[in-house]
Amino acid sequence: MVDQATKFSAFIGLDWANQKHDVCVQIGVNGKRRFEVIKNTPEFLECWLNELHIEVGGNIAVAVELTRGPIVYLLQKYPFITVFPIHALSLARYRQAFAPSGAKDDPTDAEIALDLMLKYPSKVKPLKPSSKEVRVLSHLVEQRRLLVEDKRRYVNRLINALKQYYSQPLEWFSHRDSDLFCDFLLRWPSLQELKRSRENTMLPAV
Repeated sequence: MVDQATKFSAFIGLDWANQKHDVCVQIGVNGKRRFEVIKNTPEFLECWLNELHIEVGGNIAVAVELTRGPIVYLLQKYPFITVFPIHALSLARYRQAFAPSGAKDDPTDAEIALDLMLKYPSKVKPLKPSSKEVRVLSHLVEQRRLLVEDKRRYVNRLINALKQYYSQPLEWFSHRDSDLFCDFLLRWPSLQELKRSRENTMLPAV
C-alpha cells in the first residue's frame, strides 16, 4: 500500500484519451472501486474533480501514464491532488500478466494504474509539484502547441477546398499560411473575380 495512504481520502487511476478519460475511483484505502467515463475538457474535468473533493473531504492521489502534458498540468494546479506517474512499460507488463485475455472482466488500464500506485510505492513516486512560474510557462507552451496545430488544420482545410474550385493560388503561393495568401483570397475569392481585376491592382498584392 502507498506510503502516504493515510494522507489521501481517495485514489484514482486515470486512462487518458483524446476524447474522454476512463477512471477507476477508490474511496479510502480499502474502499470499493467504481468506474466512470469523463469528458476530456478542462471544464468538465474541473467540475468532476471538485465534486469528488467535496465527496471525499480530503486529498486525492491520481495515477496516470504520463509525466507531462495537458492532463498532468491541469491536475497539478489543484492543491488537493498529488499525481503519481506510471511508467508505460510497467503498465504494459502488468496488463500482460494480469489481463492477457482482453475479456470484459479483465482490469482496465485505469484500474491497473491504480493498482500499481497502491501496491508498489517504492517504484511509483509522486510527481514533484512545479513552481507557479513553471506551471504558467508549461501552460503557455501547451497553448502555443495547440494553436499551431489549429493553424495547420485550418490551412489544410483551406487547401483542400481550393483544390475543388480555385487551385491557381496554390501554384502561385508557396506559403499558404501567410497573411499575403489570405489577403489575396479575401480580395479575389474566385478565378472569375480575379480575371475581372486590373493588372495594376493585382500586381501590388502579389
